Amino acid sequence: MKTKNNFNISDFKAIVIGVSAGGFEALTKLFSTLPKDFPLPIIVVQHIHKYQSGYLFEHLNKHCALKVKEADEKETIKPGNIYFAPPNYHLLIEEDKTFSLSVDEKVNYSRPSIDVLFKCAAEVYKNQLIGIILTGANDDGAEGMRIIKENGGLTIAQDPRDAEFPVMPQSAIDKVEIGIILTLENLTFHFSGWHRK
Repeated sequence: MKTKNNFNISDFKAIVIGVSAGGFEALTKLFSTLPKDFPLPIIVVQHIHKYQSGYLFEHLNKHCALKVKEADEKETIKPGNIYFAPPNYHLLIEEDKTFSLSVDEKVNYSRPSIDVLFKCAAEVYKNQLIGIILTGANDDGAEGMRIIKENGGLTIAQDPRDAEFPVMPQSAIDKVEIGIILTLENLTFHFSGWHRK
């Protein structure tokens, strides 16, 4: 496992995060520490039932200094916001850095699919993208991380030993030479102090 962990948030333009089982707790811990001047948009695919999404956004907005919302069709991606793929829609990013939504077939048994978001984000942001895989119980996102890596982006996986459900980060590590492997606590440290030298 690679454990190099030095990176500068200000070198990038966007962050994409893939998470599944165990995500509620992981995202709460990560997002609750973000300062209100966090400079990048964060775009998330969380595998979640459509009837649970409202509570998730309400909870995160109470515990996060940034705005947390579902991504809307044709919405312009803006720094300092946290966007989630709506339940039952793939979330795509267009060249003009707006969102589009798709009801195409499930990928890895999932819609939204982490792989779908990661692949199109990599094509748009290239080496200015950070891709992060957190806790989860399937391998969605591993192929997307490979494409982020091929496009020069930074790939980060939660240490499987630290994840509530280790299968998802471990699958990415097994498939891709992940740039950085961090515990959630260390990732939180980087995000919360993004302006530290």
